[in-house]
Amino acid sequence: MNQENAEDIGIYLRPTEFLDSDSRIVIEFARKAAAGTVSPVEKAVRLYYAVRDGIQYDPYRVDLTPNGLKASSIISRGFGYCVAKAVVLAAAGRAQGVPVRLRFADVRNHLSTQRLRDLMKTDIFVYHGYTEFFLEGKWVKATPTFNLSLCERFKVRPLEFDGRNDSIFHEYNETGEKHLEYIRDHGSFPDLPLDLIVSSFRLHYPALVKSEEMFTEGSFEREATKEKGG
Repeated sequence: MNQENAEDIGIYLRPTEFLDSDSRIVIEFARKAAAGTVSPVEKAVRLYYAVRDGIQYDPYRVDLTPNGLKASSIISRGFGYCVAKAVVLAAAGRAQGVPVRLRFADVRNHLSTQRLRDLMKTDIFVYHGYTEFFLEGKWVKATPTFNLSLCERFKVRPLEFDGRNDSIFHEYNETGEKHLEYIRDHGSFPDLPLDLIVSSFRLHYPALVKSEEMFTEGSFEREATKEKGG
């Protein structure tokens, strides 16, 4: 890597407003998850699974406030939707000295629950968030959204991550049903573009987004279990 590229990568190692990788909570979360690892690839893999299964996916209790979307706040809560989980993974990576950034795409999710579709009035999820690690000279995608137990409810193969190959959602589930389609790429960001996300949510989900704190009662995993007969 030449000096110019090294300087460019440097921005993906620094703490930011939302990726507060210098906070005690993030540092401890990352240290515990990556314990015993040496290489950046090993660290990224360990961190991925710590976020995938250690932070519960919850699309109902969405906090779009600046404090609510800090990595340290999300870790303290123990749950979050896709963007929140991507924020935690990115911050944890930086806390362990691994370059990482956020990436966003609009996706069509065919396997949501009926209640969530009714609330959103659509099956399109705008600004779905995931991460990209810079490992062994290239950017590798990592999507820690659905925890293992939720994948089992939906009969979707859990996304694995080896640090060398992209980990993105499957187009179909294990029974051949359509799962998720990527329909628009918003690119990569060194920090969370909160204003873009909030304005997009307000445009696409006016019935759901009544304030920046979108806390709604319900259990996504229980709903999935009931609908899928698990």
